[in-house]
Amino acid sequence: MLAVSGGRLGWAAQDMPVLELTTTGRKTGLPRSVMLTSPWQEGEELIVVASRGGDDRPPAWFLNLMGNPDVQVRLRGEPKQQMRARIATAQERERLWPLVVADHRNYAAYQTKTAREIPLVFLKPTTLSDRPVPLEASAAEGRDEG
Repeated sequence: MLAVSGGRLGWAAQDMPVLELTTTGRKTGLPRSVMLTSPWQEGEELIVVASRGGDDRPPAWFLNLMGNPDVQVRLRGEPKQQMRARIATAQERERLWPLVVADHRNYAAYQTKTAREIPLVFLKPTTLSDRPVPLEASAAEGRDEG
């Protein structure tokens, strides 16, 4: 739907927002994009589920963000936004999992298919001060130009 409509339609599925998550490939270093749904949001943070349909292996995008949590997210056809991913703590997952599966039972079914605990991942918009400073910039800032 997104491709056919030029990105105007298809930004929702099963009453969840659809997002395009771009990670950095852990092996190639190349951008890797995947379409995901966000079954829960808290403020400006989006929450995605690393379910891979209940497979025993986590999805590649999850492994990629473990290596580099700085990601880009496109939502509702808007320009990509820089975000930082983090895995929900045990306490956060304990609080959020019932909320996620209450409205989206497919995730509960996925959990029954695998022995691994399916992670929840927060995607939080970053500000310029949140982003790592490139090595060249930090070295230049330390120079005495006087």
